[in-house]
Amino acid sequence: MATFAAASAKPMAVIDNSQLNLSQKKLDGLRIGYAFAKRKDSSSLKVKAVSRINMTIATDVSRFEGVTMAPPDPILGVSEAFKADTNDLKLNLGVGAYRTEELQPYVLNVVKKAENLMLEKGDNKEYLPIEGLAAFNKATVELLLGADNNATKQGRVATVQGLSGTGSLRLAAAFIQRYFPGAQVLISSPTWGNHKNIFNDAGVPWSEYRYYDPKTVGLDFEGMIADIKAAPSGSFVLLHGCAHNPTGIDPTPEQWEKIADVIQEKNLTAFFDVAYQGFASGSLDQDASSVRLFVARGMEVFVAQSYSKNLGLYAERIGAINVVCSSSDAATRVKSQLKRLARPMYSNPPVHGARIVANVVGDPTLFNEWKSEMELMSGRIKGVRQRLYDNLSAKDKSAKDWSFVLRQIGMFSFTGLNKAQSDNMTNKWHVYMTKDGRISLAGLSLSKCEYLADAIIDSYYNVS
Repeated sequence: MATFAAASAKPMAVIDNSQLNLSQKKLDGLRIGYAFAKRKDSSSLKVKAVSRINMTIATDVSRFEGVTMAPPDPILGVSEAFKADTNDLKLNLGVGAYRTEELQPYVLNVVKKAENLMLEKGDNKEYLPIEGLAAFNKATVELLLGADNNATKQGRVATVQGLSGTGSLRLAAAFIQRYFPGAQVLISSPTWGNHKNIFNDAGVPWSEYRYYDPKTVGLDFEGMIADIKAAPSGSFVLLHGCAHNPTGIDPTPEQWEKIADVIQEKNLTAFFDVAYQGFASGSLDQDASSVRLFVARGMEVFVAQSYSKNLGLYAERIGAINVVCSSSDAATRVKSQLKRLARPMYSNPPVHGARIVANVVGDPTLFNEWKSEMELMSGRIKGVRQRLYDNLSAKDKSAKDWSFVLRQIGMFSFTGLNKAQSDNMTNKWHVYMTKDGRISLAGLSLSKCEYLADAIIDSYYNVS
């Protein structure tokens, strides 16, 4: 049985001791290899983890670390501070925007009618040409110089629609930098807060000419003329066409004649900033008289226009740059280069505000309504001026002459208050204004004039 059983079973492999020893060595080798590989993988993981940490640290360091915080805008920052103030007596006299007697923003009725006309016509939103809307450009230059002006008739004016006054100034500054490199622009002291920024960013050097006389709270005309006479030949002189910002002090017609004389004699070029035509005096013609004087003399001038104030189109960014040249050929070339500069800067201007202006100026009925509304706005500001002067004169027992308030024009009044006194106006009286002492009478109501007079007198006499 044992023999049968052994014979019927499958043959079994016979393994000797030497084979067992070899197998054991291989197995041990596999274990060692696995353990080494495990340690190696673990080390690799640690290296990768460290790399990831290093990369994380590296990416946490921004490329913008060297970018410093910009200071708040001296004008727009006033509105931000005003909004944060919870006092019921607060007044915002910082930003130059018209307000009603209830101190609310005002959309002109004529603007609403012009917009309704646009809706009725079904105007599209296609791109404008680089130079802007043709109907607007025609209207704006005729409004500035008059429809019968020889420069307009002879095609000597290069007009390009711009992004309100600021954009128009900036486009002209780029033109000056490119075609008159090194030429200096003379700017009044003081001036609108954005003028220097515009020329700085365009790479155009500037210097100041005397304008404001703190002793008289009036115009330092002799200083102005002396500084213009001392300017290098070929310089540009930046002039406020009307309602000088921030002082509200304008030259008289006779003084404008003298300014034109000096600019002609010294081979300088006048550069007008016209931001308040029709809004300052209530008359479109009167407020453009300074520009028309220079053009009538055959002088080549730059003129930047804005419709923010006189039509209340603050957010539409509608304006124009005009260059009055000595010939139509020069005007054509100048316009071509203004367009060339505009193309990479903003491509082409917005259409909505341009159509509003074109519709208002181009329609006799709307045009007359607009003139009436401008008279209403400028009339309200004149009324506020008179009331503020009356309150100041009645409350001030020192016999100080406050009549400069009445002699100034436009929406601003330069109070003569210094920075410390202006700070007191804000900190104690909650009257928000720029630190140079400028107040916007467009943001003042008749009912608030007495309160403002108290604040001014306190700040003037009790703060040095």
